[in-house]
Amino acid sequence: MEYFCYHRDRPGSATLRHALLEEHWSYMDRYAKQLIARGPTFADDGETPTGSVHIVDLPDAAAARAFAFDEPNYQAGAYRDVLLRRWRNLLGRTMWDFTGDPSDGNRYLVLGLGSGPAADVALPPDRDELIAYGPLLSDDGATWLGTAVLLRAPDPAAARAVLTAERYADVEVHDWVFGGRR
Repeated sequence: MEYFCYHRDRPGSATLRHALLEEHWSYMDRYAKQLIARGPTFADDGETPTGSVHIVDLPDAAAARAFAFDEPNYQAGAYRDVLLRRWRNLLGRTMWDFTGDPSDGNRYLVLGLGSGPAADVALPPDRDELIAYGPLLSDDGATWLGTAVLLRAPDPAAARAVLTAERYADVEVHDWVFGGRR
């Protein structure tokens, strides 16, 4: 089962996150084969971390909760909250399979949060810039709760346009970069 996990930083936690970077990476190394995508999000300045995205294939909800809440930054209080949802990988690949240059252009996390009739459950026609794409689902996988997308786009407005904004209660756009050991 695939899960989308977004740890949102507590304001002022950058120093703590930096101090725990090796612990975080070592923890994620244990899940290397299960990771579909990963990486930090940043404030508009491009330098201040605001969160950490992990899309991971795990056996069940208990394993997903353990993954999210045993993470060293979470345990140390660097994160203010966690969005953890079932997810479906509509691209059928990992971020490492993305054919574009990961260092070329701007990359974004787009989160469409909603309820009611499902929106954007099919892939958009222009898939070349998509890195990860799929619906956010309830624990049992039966109810649509939104859509999560990682993509390359010229700017935040173009990134936001990948979703049908009026179908969501809220659409968030975050600067995002490929994560992991360098």
